[in-house]
Amino acid sequence: MFTESQTDLIDFFNQNKQKLIQEWENAIVITKADPFKMKIQENGAALLDVLLHMHKMTKQELLDIIEKLAIEVSQERVLADINLGDFVYNVNLGRTVLYSYLSNVGLPWSDMQEAVNKINFCFDKFLYYAVSHYSEAKNKIIEEKTMHIDSTHQDRLTLLGQMTSSFIHEFRNPLTSVQGFIQLLKADYPNMKYLDIISSELDQLNFRISQFLLLSKKELIGKEKDYFNLNTLIDEVLNFLYPSILDGKVKIKKELSEEIILNGYADEIRQVFINIIFNAIDVLNHAENPNPTVEIFSCLDNQSIKINISNNGPVIPTELRKTIFEPFFTTKKLGTGLGLFVCKEIIEKHKGVLECESSPDKTTFSILLPVTPVIPKNHGQEIL
Repeated sequence: MFTESQTDLIDFFNQNKQKLIQEWENAIVITKADPFKMKIQENGAALLDVLLHMHKMTKQELLDIIEKLAIEVSQERVLADINLGDFVYNVNLGRTVLYSYLSNVGLPWSDMQEAVNKINFCFDKFLYYAVSHYSEAKNKIIEEKTMHIDSTHQDRLTLLGQMTSSFIHEFRNPLTSVQGFIQLLKADYPNMKYLDIISSELDQLNFRISQFLLLSKKELIGKEKDYFNLNTLIDEVLNFLYPSILDGKVKIKKELSEEIILNGYADEIRQVFINIIFNAIDVLNHAENPNPTVEIFSCLDNQSIKINISNNGPVIPTELRKTIFEPFFTTKKLGTGLGLFVCKEIIEKHKGVLECESSPDKTTFSILLPVTPVIPKNHGQEIL
């Protein structure tokens, strides 16, 4: 049984239902592009009906109806791409309108407090279910978009790997022949000019296509890890890049640790140093710097060797530092966006870490590689 005050309240809201909903609709924030704006009044009426009939339901029945309505409305808000803050604001405007009408009923304080509690219960539960579903739906959309982007990148990498295999095969055969004939010419005509330059340029071309080769999923037959001297490798890279260093008037500063022997693929680590140092030289060539400098520093850190390659070029913005190691990301007009991606892949394949820090004074690429004891090839054999 209901008290007379409760019956009067329900009758009052039923009599003023359309007026109340219209006042609510007039106050809310609506965007012109909202495809469901014609349903807003219908949704408001549905929530008000829940309030007017909640006395006939069990608590669980009430929660089920509120949840169902909240999910339907929040799904519309997701599809309409409406700001969540606007949605919550609009719902709470309905609560405010109901409060204003309560003051006109003339209920005793105890009945007024009970009515307020019931209104709050329905609105709070509605918002909880609606916002929860809205957030889940939005997160799902973001996840699907991210998966699509990742899938697209993976497809491009797979296609690139297939193209790389074919390209390398078609390109390297004639390149090897040309390099062979250059050596024959050197033997027959040791004083012929420009042969050393031609040979050096061919070597550089060979190194350039190596980063594409590293993207191919096909492993080289018989390729095994070996021990190599880190400092010697760095010197080889600097000699290889000497024409670019000279052309850019770049000063090289070296501060290398004691002789370090690493175990891995020397050609791949060489490619990492070439990519990073050449990028530094290229950046310095395009910067107005009276003293362009590349610093190469190494030191032992427990069982690892740390190599820092720094340049005093322009700072790399924070937002770019998060993406420079991603495939196909480049700031160069003719860049492939694969150089740093390949570097990171190689270092991680060697159980290492590649990171970048940048400030207005210096940009540093830090490489951390594990150092393993050298095991002689004749280990365990008797030497005669």
